[in-house]
Amino acid sequence: MSGALIAMSGGVDSSVAAYLTKEAGYDCIGATMRLFTNEDANVSREKSCCSVEDTEFARAAAFRLGFPYYVFDFSGDFRKSVIEPFIDAYENGRTPNPCVNCNRYLKFESLYRRARELGRDYIVTGHYALIEEKNGRMRLKKSVDETKDQSYVLYSLTQEQLRHTLFPLGGMRKTEVRALAASLGLANAEKPDSQDICFVPDGDYAAVLKNYTGKTYPAGQIRDKYGNVLGAHDGIIHYTMGQRKGIGLALPAPVYVTDIIPETNTIVVGPNEDLFTRTLIADDFNWIAWETPPAVFRARAKIRYKQPEKEAEVSVLPDGRVKIAFDEPVRAVTKGQAAVIYDEEGYVLGGGTICGKN
Repeated sequence: MSGALIAMSGGVDSSVAAYLTKEAGYDCIGATMRLFTNEDANVSREKSCCSVEDTEFARAAAFRLGFPYYVFDFSGDFRKSVIEPFIDAYENGRTPNPCVNCNRYLKFESLYRRARELGRDYIVTGHYALIEEKNGRMRLKKSVDETKDQSYVLYSLTQEQLRHTLFPLGGMRKTEVRALAASLGLANAEKPDSQDICFVPDGDYAAVLKNYTGKTYPAGQIRDKYGNVLGAHDGIIHYTMGQRKGIGLALPAPVYVTDIIPETNTIVVGPNEDLFTRTLIADDFNWIAWETPPAVFRARAKIRYKQPEKEAEVSVLPDGRVKIAFDEPVRAVTKGQAAVIYDEEGYVLGGGTICGKN
């Protein structure tokens, strides 16, 4: 019998994933990852994903399904691999995607390593995505329920990780998952989905940065693209590409953040049309479909989690970075976000971090 370590957050998805894994005949252990102390984020324990309530939901589900359950403290790894890069990104004018780093370094590195130490063959999560073997290579594919698909934040998985990971929910719709949970009598069957970054539950990421670092972030100039000074900002950590609200300017027409220049502590604003571009450069690329990708190929790409893919030409540059040239302009290409490439069948070809517009 193969062994599985199931990541259980206390939510309905991971609980149903645990049930399906048990029903499939695996020898299961449940685990909740304690990712941060609430003092790191300055939030109450009741509002975070590491709350006592969430842990008890996970523990109750494991007890009901009849397998052992543990809580693992990965707060040190999380601080180093997620919170500190999150802070560094905002301090340097980028907009991070902490869910990508959490998957990359916590769920599929720290937890995967713990699973191997415990003699488990697989780790299991409640992600909505599919894993298939195709021509001897493991492939990641969009889930059946495209409204819940999470393949975008899973692009960093390696061949080894994919081969030892199970996503039981990839072939289900969320409505089916909740119905199954209710039929099983799981207490979290109707528990709402988490909408926020786990360590920023109220959305005030700037407060988290200030609390964690103890810093004050200096005010600076807001300019237009011609260099004209339009006003002052209260620290670049408060701004991201495409932002309209909270800029603090009274102008005849709406303006949006079109650039953040940390070297001069400057925010650039302009009309909506200034946000559109056809090309971007991404680095730190992970290829899933190939060991060595073609130099130039056609694909579909997206630069936001909740965004349809767009047709593009992909070029692998000599230094390993990737240039994506979209057929039509895309809005608010943002440094620090993920650019993920798909084929027409919904398989993830690869993905990386946006580091420039061209």
